[in-house]
Amino acid sequence: MSQQFFAICPKGFEELIIEELTSLGAEQCKATVGGVHFVGGMEVAYRACLWSRLANKILMPLVSDQVRNVDDMYRLCRGVDWDQHLDAHRTFAVDFTGQAPFVRNTHFGALKVKDALVDFFKDTLGERPSVAKQRPDVQLNAHLNKGQFTLYLDLSGESLHRRGYRLDGGLAPLKENLAAAILIRAGWPAIAKQGGALLDPMCGSATLLIEGALMAADIAPGLERDYFGFDGWLGHVPSLWRRLVDEAEQRRDDGLEAGLPEIRGYDASVKALNAADENIARAGLSRFVRVSRKELQHFAVPTHTEVVPGLVVTNPPYGERLGDEEALVHLYQYLGERMRRGFVGWQLAMITGNPDLGKRMGLRSHKQYQFRNGNIPSKLLLFKIEPEAFVIDAANRPGAPLESAAGPVVEWSDGAQMFANRLRKNLRTTGKWAKQQGIQCYRLYDADLPEYAVAIDIYGERVHVSEYAPPKKIDPEVAQQRVDEVVAVIPDVLSVNPQWVYLKQRQRQKGAEQYNKFDTQQQYFEVQEGGVRLLVNLSDYLDTGLFLDHRPVRLDIAKRAKGKRFLNLFCYTGTATVHAAMAGAWYTTSVDMSNTYLRWLAKNLAINGLSEAKHRTERANVVEWLQGDVDQQFDLILLDPPTFSNSKRMEAVFDVQRDHVMLVERCMARLTPGGLLIFSNNYRRFQLDEGLQQKYQVIDVTPQTIDKDFARHANIHKCWHIQHRED
Repeated sequence: MSQQFFAICPKGFEELIIEELTSLGAEQCKATVGGVHFVGGMEVAYRACLWSRLANKILMPLVSDQVRNVDDMYRLCRGVDWDQHLDAHRTFAVDFTGQAPFVRNTHFGALKVKDALVDFFKDTLGERPSVAKQRPDVQLNAHLNKGQFTLYLDLSGESLHRRGYRLDGGLAPLKENLAAAILIRAGWPAIAKQGGALLDPMCGSATLLIEGALMAADIAPGLERDYFGFDGWLGHVPSLWRRLVDEAEQRRDDGLEAGLPEIRGYDASVKALNAADENIARAGLSRFVRVSRKELQHFAVPTHTEVVPGLVVTNPPYGERLGDEEALVHLYQYLGERMRRGFVGWQLAMITGNPDLGKRMGLRSHKQYQFRNGNIPSKLLLFKIEPEAFVIDAANRPGAPLESAAGPVVEWSDGAQMFANRLRKNLRTTGKWAKQQGIQCYRLYDADLPEYAVAIDIYGERVHVSEYAPPKKIDPEVAQQRVDEVVAVIPDVLSVNPQWVYLKQRQRQKGAEQYNKFDTQQQYFEVQEGGVRLLVNLSDYLDTGLFLDHRPVRLDIAKRAKGKRFLNLFCYTGTATVHAAMAGAWYTTSVDMSNTYLRWLAKNLAINGLSEAKHRTERANVVEWLQGDVDQQFDLILLDPPTFSNSKRMEAVFDVQRDHVMLVERCMARLTPGGLLIFSNNYRRFQLDEGLQQKYQVIDVTPQTIDKDFARHANIHKCWHIQHRED
């Protein structure tokens, strides 16, 4: 016998639910916000409970009518033949939703429904059933909206999205039915039938992968649930339910025997992967769904077997905390780059709570759908990874051409001509050397001519000019004229756009002045060093984010870092950390007091496809941090403190000459036997304590850390390798 039912679903699922219910035999499907009314027999209702991948609840109306007050609602519920649904020895529970002037709150509404049911049994049988908050024999759902009251029998019990395989949701769990909706919208069922692969580069607890495997293997999502709302209902037909379960088990066995396409997930978080492995095992899919620890930088089409192009699906982070979005911009850019380079012919489905980040991927989506991920409005973006869908913003790439207005021709002074000649000479020597070495960022000129006291650094096709503060005896107007000549000469000699020449005055900084801004353009440009991608900002800060003189130190760290535990102290923008991470460091820890620098490091990690799961950052006073857990040991440590600091975040003034012994000793307490401490600083009159040299094995490696572009001022920094002496 057919009757009315109602399927509750998340908003935005209604169209998909109608298609699903129709395939299960439902008739007269009619959508409303957050649900679908349908008609069918008990077999259809049971099938919906067993097979719906999208619904939260399957409800059967018991009574429905307009009510004007609490008494109307009570009489309506009291008139139900309750002895057809439960007896006095069974348990029940009532959920109430909605409101009206005569219903003060949902608890009050549920209490009135309970009173009506209990009074029925007391009046007819002289005894009453009990209320059970957890897994009652009969679950009732009452809903009141604009005076229309409906009381349902909940056939589902717990929400159908709880399949039974997931106990730990990880850090950012997707509900199972949302994962299913994403896969259905992305066309995964059809892709799976054609043998296409399913990959998730940031799989978390593997919900998307498991739901994809359940679809590919034709496994009913409710098959492993051990409780439904109809289990204790007197109207339940166990023989009919058993037949449907037997049928589902056979379909599961047939699906698994036929085999599944390649389904793989990756994540940088060990915690997430542990949860994923447990969830996959509980779902009975360990032979078919595999996850492994891998940073986004290594995400590629599997090569261990022939993989049919299919679907990449993911739920990347989207920045709910202030500052997160800055790094995530580069994460999304990197994901888009990986897709463009290695996944042409594939499809990508990405759900995000920040659609603007999706626009940074360099890909044009062909479809978009609105969903809600918990309380967060989200958008599902679908992409076909084909060249015609590629969208690259040239302004974000180093070397992109810019238009520049031609200015008036200015005749150079003799001094300007002399400066131009020196610049050309340096370009023939240092510039040629840098090109041969594959060095993109280097120092071209450093006050070679005393009259033109500037440092000129090349960053790809951009030029950074730092003016040294002129002596007080120099007329300020003369000093300004020389700076103007430098700015005028550089574009012509170096063949760069004048808009790509950045000028700053460089003076001795005290305390927090190193963090002061020159500008607020927030223009970060990507450069490369030793195969590592790094972001520099040439306009906003005194420093650019990349100390060029330490290039050999960073490259040396990259050679040593594989499999090592790396600690970066006074980490600045974390460029050495990124080198170590890209070279295969086991894990890294980076410590600095500046939020600006740590956010910059997060961006540098993201642009290389690295996550903070393996590469932890600590905002702390290094001196105090080193006093912490000395049981945490490191194989490779970089200690590169400032010369002097009186930052407000530090209780005492820091002086590298005075305090370096204490710093080194604390680092050595963290250094493993056989490990290496690289200690460097930029104090030109620095003297290393003799006691340290007697206590430890110390090698002055400064000459090896000075490249050709800094050879004229080889005292720009000092560097030592320090190790424990062997017993």
